[in-house]
Amino acid sequence: MNTNELTIYQKIRNDIISGALKKDEKITEAKLAKKYEVSRTPIREALKQLELEYFIKNSYIFIPTTEEYRQIFEMRILLETHALKKAAIVYTDADLEELKSYTEIDMNQGHEDKIIATNDKFHQKIIAATRNQFILDTYQKYKSFIYLFSQTVIYQRRPGLIEEHREIVDALFDRNIDLAVSLLETHLKNDLEFSLYYLDFKKSE
Repeated sequence: MNTNELTIYQKIRNDIISGALKKDEKITEAKLAKKYEVSRTPIREALKQLELEYFIKNSYIFIPTTEEYRQIFEMRILLETHALKKAAIVYTDADLEELKSYTEIDMNQGHEDKIIATNDKFHQKIIAATRNQFILDTYQKYKSFIYLFSQTVIYQRRPGLIEEHREIVDALFDRNIDLAVSLLETHLKNDLEFSLYYLDFKKSE
């Protein structure tokens, strides 16, 4: 999508995710109206939506505590493992091949943005198997946190990341759903602990 076609809400959200809007900078209607060259009304509506989605809190970008991150991941694990159980039922061979295609990338050679996008497609494909719009909407609300963790595990080259994806796909091909669910849960817990280590390290610098 052309950036000119994005809504104000999408532009602000993307700038939060990308880091274009700084975490220690107060977010005001006047400042954003000037930045995006619009009136305050669409800014006000966008900020209300972003607050509902936990992107903004008290006029600053929301930065969860370690415990809040753990709680978010607890919910993410529940959603994605549920989705994987549905995937085992509804996935066609073509779906499995598509999921497998997202594991055919070299962490040591691929560009970070491409790896992040491929990683996102892998998990989005899984969650889409629920075919439940309420679950999909809930998952999307936490996109900023998921993206932050994806950036960390990929920029820091977490060992075993893609290999774990492949193991999940192999278990699905074998129709071993219990193994696939267990592998996915372990994979997400590994992401969490690895990311928290680096996020805590940055805070201490």
